[in-house]
Amino acid sequence: MCSGEMNGGDVLDDVAGLVAERNRIDAALARRVRAAELSQAPERDGLRSMASWLRGHCRLSAAEASRLVRNGRALEHLPALAEAHDAGLVSAEQVAVAARAVTPERLAAAAVAGVDLAVIDAVFTGVAIERPHADLAQVVRRYLDDLDPDGSEPDPTEQRSLTLAKHADGASSIRGQLDPVGGEKLQAALESLVQTDRPAGDERTRAQRLGDALVQLADDALAAGSLPMLRGHKPQVAVVVELEDLADPATGPGAGQMGFGAVISAASARWRACDGAVSRVVFGPDGAPLDLGREQRLAGRHLRRAAELRDGGCVFTGCSAPTHSCDVHHLVHWIDGGETSLENSALLCERHHTKVHHGFRVERQPDSRWRTYRPDGTEITTPAALVPAA
Repeated sequence: MCSGEMNGGDVLDDVAGLVAERNRIDAALARRVRAAELSQAPERDGLRSMASWLRGHCRLSAAEASRLVRNGRALEHLPALAEAHDAGLVSAEQVAVAARAVTPERLAAAAVAGVDLAVIDAVFTGVAIERPHADLAQVVRRYLDDLDPDGSEPDPTEQRSLTLAKHADGASSIRGQLDPVGGEKLQAALESLVQTDRPAGDERTRAQRLGDALVQLADDALAAGSLPMLRGHKPQVAVVVELEDLADPATGPGAGQMGFGAVISAASARWRACDGAVSRVVFGPDGAPLDLGREQRLAGRHLRRAAELRDGGCVFTGCSAPTHSCDVHHLVHWIDGGETSLENSALLCERHHTKVHHGFRVERQPDSRWRTYRPDGTEITTPAALVPAA
């Protein structure tokens, strides 16, 4: 055997060893997440659930945070699979597949049917250890079909999901699924727009035409003015851009920021301004009435817009609620003599607005950063960004 083959074998052994180690770490993590959930630990940091804590404090995606929580719950009901996970023989992805069989509803159905869950656990574990990943998914699916052979009519809302992922350039990726009827409704709406927008020489692909139709559908809904109100205002597409960039004919990349965080060029902002209303917001005493003193208790339109521009969303540590989900909070409460001013305001989502009225506290530092404190005075912090090894 040549040295290259030996080295290759060593590398593959290392890979297999690292996968097993990752599985063991994932098992320990899932168990700790479950322990934290059972003890309601997230409440200490003002958050409702472990999923929200993992998103805000560990920077996990919503999907990964939810999977960790579900896996921790599943391991309690599948001890054989949990043991194999602890030993590094089963992956977190395999546990997530098996977890579909031990939701509260399916556990209840299994109990009514007299299913011996220990047998199911053993079967799942054996397949997970010895067979390809797809086989485990098939076995779990077969078990679920046997558990409910009649297939009760599913709730369509449980089959619908939509995820919008924002990228660094401001573009969005869409991923989701719809129940059969919901899918038909969307397809009918999009197809009507696709078929009425077919100019001569159109070289767009089918996917591009559907994308344009989806944007047109949103345009029509916003223009109709019949959508539900967002914090007392009609939903609208907002762009914040410096006056100099708006007037400058240069392209100006990255000059404008939209309401949900997308960054666009000044040229694109000028295009939006052609058929939109332009509002001047000035952070100073000579412009919009940002400082309303004691004359008015509730934040008006100008003050709210200024707070949205400054804070960008809920300022409570670990929370990522967007501006449209937030209230304007008085740092020094109105009843205690606090003024209705930008300096005395903070954006807080409904949950955290309640929290700061029950012992938690937010403070804005001289460097414009926000800090959050528990009722006992200790600070809530998120882990520092990881530093690459030297």
